[in-house]
Amino acid sequence: MKALNLYHMNDLRYEECEMPVIEADNDVVIEVKATGICGSDTSRYAKLGPYVKGMTFGHEFSGVVHQVGEGVSNVAVGDRVTACPTIVCGQCDYCKQGAYSRCENLYVIGSYVPGSFAQYVKVPASHVLKIPDNVDFQTAAMVEPSAVVAHGFYKTHLKPGMTVAVIGTGSIGLLAIQWAKIFGATQIIAIDIDDHKLEVAQKVGADIVINSAKVDLEETVQQMYRDKIDLAVESSGAKSVIGSVLTLPKKGGEVLFLGIPYADIALSRMQFEKILRNELSLFGSWNALSAVFPGKEWTSTLHYMSEGAIRVAPIVSHYVPLSQGPEMFSRIIQRKENINKVIFYPE
Repeated sequence: MKALNLYHMNDLRYEECEMPVIEADNDVVIEVKATGICGSDTSRYAKLGPYVKGMTFGHEFSGVVHQVGEGVSNVAVGDRVTACPTIVCGQCDYCKQGAYSRCENLYVIGSYVPGSFAQYVKVPASHVLKIPDNVDFQTAAMVEPSAVVAHGFYKTHLKPGMTVAVIGTGSIGLLAIQWAKIFGATQIIAIDIDDHKLEVAQKVGADIVINSAKVDLEETVQQMYRDKIDLAVESSGAKSVIGSVLTLPKKGGEVLFLGIPYADIALSRMQFEKILRNELSLFGSWNALSAVFPGKEWTSTLHYMSEGAIRVAPIVSHYVPLSQGPEMFSRIIQRKENINKVIFYPE
């Protein structure tokens, strides 16, 4: 089969490799129909991280069951599916508590075991979920990032009628806008430095957009939305705004951190004191798992995709063959064009 394999920084190759085979009773081999580029993939491509030289990349995907082990009963050959790509040990104290996102040995396919940037991928049966008939493969390839967002939102106390601000309108931020609407937010403020992304944010449900490169964000929020923002969501991971998100919520409000920073973070005294003086509640969120594995984040995502409450089409800017993978990753890190979510389809 053909696959995209990572050999070193900026060295991603589209090449022939052996397809996965059934080795255990609970193995499921899936023919990949759509697979998306995650921000963590882009970071690993440019900076490395957990990986094995020559490993097949990728972890967000959907497809059709191709082959199953003898012990598999939850899916059958021909089923349309997606899958949780996160592997947990099941043995550490956190796994025993059902807090799988805190597993001491957690990893994602595409790092230490082959991932989904391929014609076929193998995962345990317990990770596989059937997708509704009215959910297409492109949409189902976004179940994993949506579940990541849902995992964070389930930690908050967001209720109908509240106001939410989302910093960063990449894929995670755009999904956060839609989850905020699902949770009942009546006003959603999207914040970014890219007007194109803010236009997409409006398409998926943002009521107000702020370009923080054109205004002083903290001053603008204080003047126009003081004491109105119940929950602020940081989904960019950009070190320049992680401190700013602390200045957005009203007293007693909440902050949800979804973005992954790839540099050290510095907070001003004023920003830090917002935590204390405004008695903010801060939530860190990692991965997308809960009990019963893989968790309600996944089943809820599939439900709301089926209902049309989570829309992927406005988020996806490029839908291209897997063979264009090396070129596409290079284009992403060059940052010379507007590229939102990229979905590959194996040829």
